[in-house]
Amino acid sequence: MHKGNIGVTTENIFPIIKKFLYSEHEIFLRELISNAVDASNKLKALASTGEYKGDTEHLRIHVSIDKNKKTLKISDQGIGMTAEEVDKYINQIAFSSAEDFLAKYKDKTTLIGHFGLGFYSAFMVANKVELITKSYKEDAKAVKWTCNGSPEYTLEETERDHHGTDVILYIEDKENEEFLNEDRIRELLKKYCRFLPIEIAFGKKKKWEKDKLIETDEDEIINNTKPLWTQKPVDLKDEDYKNFYRELYPDIFDEPLFNIHLNVDYPFNLTGILYFPKIKNNFDIQKNKIQLYCNQVYVTDQVEDIVPDYLMLLHGVIDSPDIPLNVSRSYLQGDPNVKKISSHITKKVADKLYEIFKNQREEFEKKWDDLKLFIQYGMISDEKFYERAEKFALLKNVDGKYFTLEEYEKLVKENQTEKYGTTVYLYATDKEEQYTYIEQAKNKGYDVLFFDGQLDMHFINHLEQKLKKTAFKRVDAETIDKLIEKDEQPKIELSEKEQNNIRHAFFGALTNKDSFLISFEAISKDDMPIVITRSEYMRRMKDMSQFAPKSFYGNMPDMYTMVVNANHPLIKNISSEIQTTLQPELNELDKQIEDVEKELNELRNKQNGKKDEEIPQTEKDAISEKEKQLDELKKQQKTKLETFGSNNKTIQQLIDIALLSHNLLKGEAFNKFIKRSLELIK
Repeated sequence: MHKGNIGVTTENIFPIIKKFLYSEHEIFLRELISNAVDASNKLKALASTGEYKGDTEHLRIHVSIDKNKKTLKISDQGIGMTAEEVDKYINQIAFSSAEDFLAKYKDKTTLIGHFGLGFYSAFMVANKVELITKSYKEDAKAVKWTCNGSPEYTLEETERDHHGTDVILYIEDKENEEFLNEDRIRELLKKYCRFLPIEIAFGKKKKWEKDKLIETDEDEIINNTKPLWTQKPVDLKDEDYKNFYRELYPDIFDEPLFNIHLNVDYPFNLTGILYFPKIKNNFDIQKNKIQLYCNQVYVTDQVEDIVPDYLMLLHGVIDSPDIPLNVSRSYLQGDPNVKKISSHITKKVADKLYEIFKNQREEFEKKWDDLKLFIQYGMISDEKFYERAEKFALLKNVDGKYFTLEEYEKLVKENQTEKYGTTVYLYATDKEEQYTYIEQAKNKGYDVLFFDGQLDMHFINHLEQKLKKTAFKRVDAETIDKLIEKDEQPKIELSEKEQNNIRHAFFGALTNKDSFLISFEAISKDDMPIVITRSEYMRRMKDMSQFAPKSFYGNMPDMYTMVVNANHPLIKNISSEIQTTLQPELNELDKQIEDVEKELNELRNKQNGKKDEEIPQTEKDAISEKEKQLDELKKQQKTKLETFGSNNKTIQQLIDIALLSHNLLKGEAFNKFIKRSLELIK
């Protein structure tokens, strides 16, 4: 036996390792098992060249816990080490000084493998580490290396029946005793080692016997050594991919829509399988489902730097030895390879979608509602993806028919281009609530798209920027003739005075006056007498504000326009009724208003050209008095009209029908409408 110091010039390298190299202590198990896998694979490589004659088909790594001794042991049957190799690979760590180390490596940008530091991660949780190893070489002697977390170590000969290495961690600190818990170790093995290429045994299989769970003599293997992405696509069936999806995500019960098998070896190495899950809403919940591996070793599910944000909605596995990792293998670096791989994945995804669309359009259309969110997200956020997706992105109309962007433009361009040259794409967001508006559009021969998705408003905005002279308008944003204005516009048959009287009467019947503007349009006599619309711009801004809670538009009240069909017979009847009922009183008020306005104008004309200080106070008071008198007369006129409207069942009924068609009639108002309807039927 001999003692020595690990080849570092700092007094104690281990606190530095703990503090700077690893973001999570649990990583130690992955590192130690990765070393055991490397040792096993090296032995297989020697066997392939004939340098090793023994059996390599049944190599296995054993992980075991001894709670009495407070040890965790990782044991392999790999290549092993001689005493000289232990001294070279374990004892000699090439650091010039602690200061240089910190300056150079604390930014976490270097591969662990470059320095052989994976083994030293054991000291994050262990008070003492023993390494017992025996080389595969003939006549090699087993050696035991021991270190208690200081630079001092001992190295002595020992006994080991078979070549390979045991790493024994003595875990005594209370803060790390979780790593002596079988369930915790099993959890970590499943997380980091479930697809390693060498079998990993932890505990024994159990079976039910006479209503008891009995432990057998057979090892419990926790990993799948030949995961699907390591196999050739030509050898696999659809069912294999579905089974692997269930293996990856046992808690997800929906089957994926389809998958993409990645298999690239130039100019970088990349394998993997990506799945399209069923996505409709709450897509943030779906993120962090892509797992990154490096030679079948789990690295992370935080793959933002290698996968574009919209591709994060996919599920599956990416495996590449060419993706640079930092010393903790937890974060990705900016690197040209990463960008190339990201671009390749994007292209493969777009190519796969186009291939399905082109060859199986009917199937593609069936899956569109589940794919739509992902494709829209990609088109909005990635210009290159937009260019590829233009060929297969679909628009669905209210009748359930699907069109590409090019097909839809051809369908509506002639009939839905307004007089100013802009093609209008009409759309609905709720086929039931907006049924009346949809029917009005269809009666004009127009097509109506259906947008009810989470990203639809953002997607519409994006398309308006991309498509030439194209505007999207919801069917209830204006009356149908205003949505797509043609050259021929009928004239309003009511005078300004009549319109004003009706406006006041309608306001009198409204319960929520602050939410409505009233306008008049010359709509067809066959259309509704009143149509409620909502500004396309304001509604769209409010809809989008849900993604930006502090948005100015999100706090604004809902505003609607009550469009009165000035040429409808019922509206003309109301105008006649106002004249019959109120005309003498209104005429008298009109005469008084006219007289006051005449006097007011005469007073104001006297002041023309005079400075404020030149005008006598008596004249100023006279003007003020006349203005108050005028306001009072107009107020009386308005009150009479509003009182008329509030008591007029026809006006109330017409307003409620309009509100009902827009799903705005609820509660007490709806109950009054029902009662009034019954009264009118009698």
